[in-house]
Amino acid sequence: MIHFVGAGPGAEDLITVRGKKMLEEADVIIYAGSLVNPKLLDYAKEDCRIYNSARMTLEEVAEVMIRSEEEGLMTVRLHTGDASIYGAVREQMDILEEKGIAYDSCPGVSSFCGAAASLNLEYTLPGVSQSVVITRAEGRTAVPEKESVRAFAAHGATMVLFLSAGLLETLTEQLLEGGYASDTPAAVVYKATWPEEKVLLCTVNTLYETARAHRITKTALIIIGNVLTHSHYERSRLYHPGFTTEYRKGTGETDENSSH
Repeated sequence: MIHFVGAGPGAEDLITVRGKKMLEEADVIIYAGSLVNPKLLDYAKEDCRIYNSARMTLEEVAEVMIRSEEEGLMTVRLHTGDASIYGAVREQMDILEEKGIAYDSCPGVSSFCGAAASLNLEYTLPGVSQSVVITRAEGRTAVPEKESVRAFAAHGATMVLFLSAGLLETLTEQLLEGGYASDTPAAVVYKATWPEEKVLLCTVNTLYETARAHRITKTALIIIGNVLTHSHYERSRLYHPGFTTEYRKGTGETDENSSH
């Protein structure tokens, strides 16, 4: 069996209990060495075979998986964050399906959740934004025009950008052209939850200068939106004394600053 495991955003204690157990039981671990905290490998058995996929091609990774399965070994494919977001896992799974090899997935804490924790941030404040756009700027990997940063910016929702820290000049232009005001709050979160984490608050029009001043060109999330100032939001009705829920009878009186 091949287990795709989300390693979490960085801190070794932010892997799930299930993921940690799989690492402890694995005979083979293939980990994304350029992104995954190597301290997670301390959970591995002494005789576990460990491969760093940063130095491998898809075909080489698949070869290790297939060979391990033929030997009756349990393999963990360890991806950063949660593998469902920019994890390049589907192509691996398709190969396994072609070979008739069983696999499953163990979710992980994504770095966009780690960044929110570092900022003590709620992405979805009532009256400010009720949507989160997770996307990336176009670089060597193409992005469909209908999913361009410019197109998404028109919504004015909270935006979280992966894989974009080295493209901030172009990104800023697209954010402004799409509709964000130049003074819209922004944040650069470098290596969220790692010991060397940096959290930088700025605005859309100072993104590039802020990142350049701190020499950040990769391994950072870019967050855009008015939720970063956590002001002028509406109180949730869920905990309002006037709002009736399945579990609590309300007074029937709510103020105008309350929302679902």
